[in-house]
Amino acid sequence: MQPKTIPLEDAARLSGPLAFNIMLKPAGSLCNLGCAYCYYLDKSALYGGREPRMSLRTLELVTKAYIEANEVPEVQFIWHGGEPLVLGLDFFRSAVEFQRRYAGDKRIFNSIQTNGTLLTPQWARFFRENNFLVGLSLDGPRDIHDRYRLDQGGKPSFDKVMEGLQMLQDAGVQFNTLTTVSRAGEGRGREVYQFLRGIGSHYMQFLPVVEYVRMQGRKGRPVIVEPKADGATPAFWSVSPQAFGQYMCDVFDEWVRSDVGKYYVQLFDSTLSAWCGQKEGVCVFGKTCQGNAVIEHNGDLYVCDHFVYPAYRVGNVLETPIRELMETEPVKRFAYRKWTSLPQRCLHCPFLPACNGECPQHRDPKTGVNVLCEGYRQFFTHVAPEMDRMRLLLSQGRAPAEIMQFPR
Repeated sequence: MQPKTIPLEDAARLSGPLAFNIMLKPAGSLCNLGCAYCYYLDKSALYGGREPRMSLRTLELVTKAYIEANEVPEVQFIWHGGEPLVLGLDFFRSAVEFQRRYAGDKRIFNSIQTNGTLLTPQWARFFRENNFLVGLSLDGPRDIHDRYRLDQGGKPSFDKVMEGLQMLQDAGVQFNTLTTVSRAGEGRGREVYQFLRGIGSHYMQFLPVVEYVRMQGRKGRPVIVEPKADGATPAFWSVSPQAFGQYMCDVFDEWVRSDVGKYYVQLFDSTLSAWCGQKEGVCVFGKTCQGNAVIEHNGDLYVCDHFVYPAYRVGNVLETPIRELMETEPVKRFAYRKWTSLPQRCLHCPFLPACNGECPQHRDPKTGVNVLCEGYRQFFTHVAPEMDRMRLLLSQGRAPAEIMQFPR
């Protein structure tokens, strides 16, 4: 029997101040790269195949509305794509100016995800001066990164990414790395982690690539579709559950020996929080899909970055206030369906508090079970002894880094 009610802590949010995050896609799916596994490249089809670009008028209206709709003292702007840097530096100078104009007494924070190939010293200086946190997409050493991350002409991107990274470091810009775990990286988790550590990444995200495709794309490129879509088949670049689990176990074994407290891996932080009974820090491990949405270049609002399909379009923020859209029934139903649709297997799983079914985009349309389930179970089982030790250290007022003193 599936749960019929939403979690208590999520229900409590309904009566508190309205707070949510929105991922802004001012260039929509427009990108200078043509990464094989990119789930967003084909979204231009939603808008007639045109190159989407947010106008400055729309930018100003969205900025004002977003700040006003959040009833909390801090507002986070998350810039994403496609590749947002294709809009040019003047666009983001305007964005910062609009934020200052409408911030009032609220604090504004900016983060931006980039493939790094368009970075220049001018971009890096702008990011430093305006305190942008930069997420850099980097899949590992050259051969792994260039397996699927090619430009629109089919040329590798690794060298340009590394040049961009150097510019960020020279300017003193805060950055983290986002590494997708695809078939290209299977069996090489430890190597990838050592590479990222070696290039100075102290904050790392590892995201499993699991997509479904239908072979009808332009130039023979398969179109990424929902798992439940007619004719959908697993994409050849997707990581297997077992390979993903082993990948993260290998990363963890390297990290826990010598890097606790010096390097941070999002999955490990989230897991430790769950072990300690704290609120999840990553949306995919939350009990509900609440408080996250996407605004496209023209103001269209969708419930989630991975569900930008016509059925999940809620409305347009230029026509309806953001607050009103975020409180509509479709948004709420999408948010809570993650929890209320959990299969029995999940409800009886000892790792449910750490996983909560992970992201709905990874659920098998027939069984409802996350296709990466076995990989996550492998990982949580593997790290459980160390998580128990770190939880004990924290309960004693000691630092989790002391775990490195224990023999393994």
